[in-house]
Amino acid sequence: MELAAMRLANLRAAPRCLAKGRSGKPCQSPATKGKARCRLHGGAVGSGAPHGSRNGAFTNGAWTEEAIRQRRDADRILASARAQLAALRG
Repeated sequence: MELAAMRLANLRAAPRCLAKGRSGKPCQSPATKGKARCRLHGGAVGSGAPHGSRNGAFTNGAWTEEAIRQRRDADRILASARAQLAALRG
C-alpha cells in the first residue's frame, strides 16, 4: 500500500467528533486524540471560555454564580409557599 493511500485509510478510520451542528447533523471531523470532540468543538487543549470574571465584561452582578444561585433558591422558596397556599385553600 502506498504511503498516501495508507494515510487516507488512517484518516477514514479515525473516530468522528460527537458534536452536532445547528442543522442537527453530526460533525464529520475526526476527533482529537483522546477526546470525543474535534479541535473546533472543544477537543483542543485549553479550549473553552475561561471561568468566572475572566470571561466577559460584567456590567452588573446579575449573571454571577452567586446571583444565579440566589435566584434559584428564591424560586424554590416561592414554589414551596405556593404549594402550601394551595394546600390551605383545599
